[in-house]
Amino acid sequence: MKKILLALVLLASFTPGQTQQLISSTFKGSRTKAQMQVLFGSFMQNGIEMYKLTYTTPDVFGQLDTASGLLVVPIRDGSFAYPLLCFQHGTVNSKTDVPSNLQGGWDLAAVTAGMGYVSIAPDYLGLGESRGFHPYVHADSEASASVDMLFAARQYAEENQIALNDQLFITGYSQGGHAAAALHREVEQNYASEFTVTASAPMSGPYSISGEMRKLILSDQPYGTVAYLPYTALSYDMVYDIYGSTNHFFKEPYATWANDFFAGEMSLASLNIQCITRLIIDHGASITKYMLQDSIIEALTNNPLHPAVLALQDNDLTNWAPQAPTRLFYCEGDDQVPYTNAIVADSIMNMLGAPDLQAISADVDADHGDCVEPAVFQTLLFFGQYQQITVGSSEPSGQHIKVFPNPAAENGFLQIKNAPINTLVQLSDLSGKTLLNAVVSDQDYALPLNGIDKGMYLLQLNWNGGSRVEKIVISRN
Repeated sequence: MKKILLALVLLASFTPGQTQQLISSTFKGSRTKAQMQVLFGSFMQNGIEMYKLTYTTPDVFGQLDTASGLLVVPIRDGSFAYPLLCFQHGTVNSKTDVPSNLQGGWDLAAVTAGMGYVSIAPDYLGLGESRGFHPYVHADSEASASVDMLFAARQYAEENQIALNDQLFITGYSQGGHAAAALHREVEQNYASEFTVTASAPMSGPYSISGEMRKLILSDQPYGTVAYLPYTALSYDMVYDIYGSTNHFFKEPYATWANDFFAGEMSLASLNIQCITRLIIDHGASITKYMLQDSIIEALTNNPLHPAVLALQDNDLTNWAPQAPTRLFYCEGDDQVPYTNAIVADSIMNMLGAPDLQAISADVDADHGDCVEPAVFQTLLFFGQYQQITVGSSEPSGQHIKVFPNPAAENGFLQIKNAPINTLVQLSDLSGKTLLNAVVSDQDYALPLNGIDKGMYLLQLNWNGGSRVEKIVISRN
């Protein structure tokens, strides 16, 4: 208990705004718009450049560490101010399987940059350049490492003439869904003066660690990724000093294998295969709880004050109310992270007063791997309602142009208010094909959308001395 209190005191004495410092940037490559469209589809709007950033951040005990992550910058002709987006990656197989090495989910950061966001993907503590063991699904360190990378990215942008607007979008998948929710909570509660969350979309994350995930590991249900349990146990023991010895938590040979994984002598995939094989040999199925000591099963089942239960509860991300528009995307066939995590989070967060939060099924049948594509697609559509890409120097003097509603109704109207008379209006699809041209004839101008199908589009306004581009979503009536 003394070790836990000391760790909390040390961590509380450091704040990312005080300790963060950009150390280095390394060019990792580029893709043209044409290459992006070949890789990810015709909806890619620009090319990208990729950089590995290293920066200082405190570890779980408050000691300064060097962390790393990937920065992806949109490249297109013209002068633009982009929103900032943080993508949180899912569980990776090894210390080097991270976005800054163009692995471990880097492509989703590239996709969002291809859509016009300056995107970052933190590697997290204990991965990439950071020392030690990764504090897996530990909410506070997921958040602190990510906040500090937001500061590092903003510093890099200022030093390299990359214009950012004041928008921040947050998303992530699987463990990254948990990390995205942790970052969103941290920004709104402690960094609201530095960053404003525009919208957030955690995807398929284990938000209910002490509830839905605990139920899963204590059930008789066969599970295909049983290694998540020793990974979590090792992480929380490192942070909270729960049991002192892995043998107090796991039976053999699982304890020895967990120690090998902790020492970096075994990958997560190898640990998972060995554990599943032994469980099937001994018990006929890969039932997670059979790795645990009977005393731990009893404690997790019946002792709400056991240190392991308290550690699980400390990393729940259901007991707060996001203030920015938030969507929790999930798939009902998820075989790794039960979709009920999102349902429980939705229920509690709305009960606590979240003004605009919904848990939404991206696919009824998709499992955890197949859920990525529909969840990301839904996230891009959701963010597109809010994304602003500023073009040119500024809006007309004394005027604030408003474009609404967004989403707009199919075959309805798009209102353009306060644009200068004779402003040129162009609506195009994401491949760049122009669908509508018009000229503003009134400061409260209505653009008819007849014949424009449901989907995402680009609206460009050009006036004497400036211009503006923003995403428009058209939905069915």
